[in-house]
Amino acid sequence: ERNRMQAQLGDYFSQMLADPAYVESFRKSVLDRMINDVLLDQQAEALGLRISDEQVRSMILEMTQFQSNGQFDQEIYQASLRRAGFSPDTFAEYMRRELVREQLLNALQTSEFTLPGEVQVQGELFTQTRDIRTVAIDFEEFAKNVELTDEEIQDYYKANQDNFTRPEQAKVAYIELSAEALKTQIEVSDEEVQKYYDEHLDKYSSEEQRRVAHILVEGDDEAKAQAILDELNNGAEFATLAEEKSDDFGSAEIGGDLGWIERDVMDPAFEEAAFALENVGDVSELVKSDFGYHIIKLEELKDSVAKPFADVAAEIKQELVDQKAVDKFYELQNELERVAFEYPDSLDDASKAVDQEVKTTGFVSQADAPEVLRNPAVMQAILSPEVKEDGLNSEAIEVAPEHIVVVRVEEARPETVLPLDEVRDQVVTELSRVKGEQGALELGTKVVAALKEGKTEVLAENNLAFGEKETVDRRSPFAQTVFAMAKPVEGKPVYAQSKDLEGNVVIIELDAVNSELDSALEDQVAMQMERSSSQQDLSSVLAVLRANTDIEYFVVSN
Repeated sequence: ERNRMQAQLGDYFSQMLADPAYVESFRKSVLDRMINDVLLDQQAEALGLRISDEQVRSMILEMTQFQSNGQFDQEIYQASLRRAGFSPDTFAEYMRRELVREQLLNALQTSEFTLPGEVQVQGELFTQTRDIRTVAIDFEEFAKNVELTDEEIQDYYKANQDNFTRPEQAKVAYIELSAEALKTQIEVSDEEVQKYYDEHLDKYSSEEQRRVAHILVEGDDEAKAQAILDELNNGAEFATLAEEKSDDFGSAEIGGDLGWIERDVMDPAFEEAAFALENVGDVSELVKSDFGYHIIKLEELKDSVAKPFADVAAEIKQELVDQKAVDKFYELQNELERVAFEYPDSLDDASKAVDQEVKTTGFVSQADAPEVLRNPAVMQAILSPEVKEDGLNSEAIEVAPEHIVVVRVEEARPETVLPLDEVRDQVVTELSRVKGEQGALELGTKVVAALKEGKTEVLAENNLAFGEKETVDRRSPFAQTVFAMAKPVEGKPVYAQSKDLEGNVVIIELDAVNSELDSALEDQVAMQMERSSSQQDLSSVLAVLRANTDIEYFVVSN
């Protein structure tokens, strides 16, 4: 789950993981989902739900991740299971549990239905639109004309000092060292590239490939496997016996064919026997693996072929640059750590030792520091007593693979409330805005009250006029206000006020409510209602199962 979230959110998720409270809730949510799965498994078992071997087999054969060109591929299947740590038996059992659980979920979800009347009422409510006209009262116009006294400014400043506080800041010096930056200093000759190619020719050569077929007898039934081998030795057709007697359902239907294989892909015992066959058509003796007994036949051979030097020279050169940069990085890292520790009162000696400049900042806070300093570990070091108060160099801090930084604080100043004289303009702007919003709100309240009494002249008196009619749905920025307004009666408009995204007061006139469900949307509404009800059913079932089950959580400290 963490890998999935990391892929979705990137560095932001790494920052979230720095919060112990979030990590605790994250782990709890994953654990709760796992518990829900176990509860559903137990309920399915109690109900007597079952999945047959044939259903499991069909499901595996239809899984696209095991297919090549739309057909089940035994090679992909076997390799995928090994990567995931499954054997065919354990994977089949895993799939069986998943399918049984899915059977229970389907029973809950597909038992929901909606009546035509429900769909009609809910659909009309969901798709309802309303005809409105609006007029905005710009609070900034009020703010421009606000007159403030010194007493008001002083009082607002005192009451809102958090708005006028300068955060804790520091002037920071730091040395940054990364393998990526060192690449620009690395040179690789053509002779080095050629030498590397010659010494690692196998790396730039295609693997020897073999197309093999097999007959599998699962388990420990050596006698059965030997009987099949005896039939082969007596002249029986390999493909025919594979179709009739192999327990590998994926390859049996195609005469046991496993396709092309390379080294380090198959089970080690299987692979050793397959690559020991010398000639096309050769058949192995019995081969014991974790899956059972195999009889292997060599169908075709492809020799290893080397790529031309010209095709891979640029790749090799970049690889050598990358490797030399990494080697140089670790060499300099050790030197930087040593000198920064031995001469802790300055970064100058460390800078000379690793030939990297000392970068400096002005007074910065955590919010506006350079990106490399905003790393949580770096910021923690900057705020530590040894660095901030004693003025010592920090340890080398890793901010990314092959990327470190050493920091020191040249000068620090604490969080402080700035003097009124220094922030007076900011105070005036904020207070004027507050009073402008209050003025706009008071006018809006006054106008709405007058309109409700039928006094439409209040608009002209305040240089206001409604705009053209708009038909809005529930996606409108004013939806919360508009759809809470009472339906107009006898053609008399209804009035209310809201705010737009800029903070201006908006007076709304509601003229009509339109409730008519488009027949084309009926199925969509019905599906949405059924989906919502199904989710409620599942939540209710889980709540009951949890209430009737003893679940004990253990807090494990790291």
